[in-house]
Amino acid sequence: MHRPMAQETVERYFDAWTSGDFATARELLHDNMTFSGPIDSFDNAEAFLETLKGLSQILVGIRRRGIVSDDEHACLIYDLETAPAGVTPVAEWYAVRDGKVASLEAFFDARPFVSLFEQREG
Repeated sequence: MHRPMAQETVERYFDAWTSGDFATARELLHDNMTFSGPIDSFDNAEAFLETLKGLSQILVGIRRRGIVSDDEHACLIYDLETAPAGVTPVAEWYAVRDGKVASLEAFFDARPFVSLFEQREG
């Protein structure tokens, strides 16, 4: 069965960052990729990747639930487990162009993470 290009790209990217392989993750992001979520927004891959590196420091585990895609878009759903916030269900909507992530929009309940950002700002 043929996997759409978006699915293959998103799976490679997700496997890379969740395993700590940020070099491969970066190769799969367009330089001017955009990210938006309930806490942060970014308009370039470098700033976004720095946040992922920070998230990886508190990451306990990831359980992928599933992915649906076509050739240009993918929706990945997973459980993110972090030390301070426990398990958080996450849905991510990706747009893929030329075999790289062009945009990513994340949907999750940010309330368990609020205290982390208050500490960062204070």
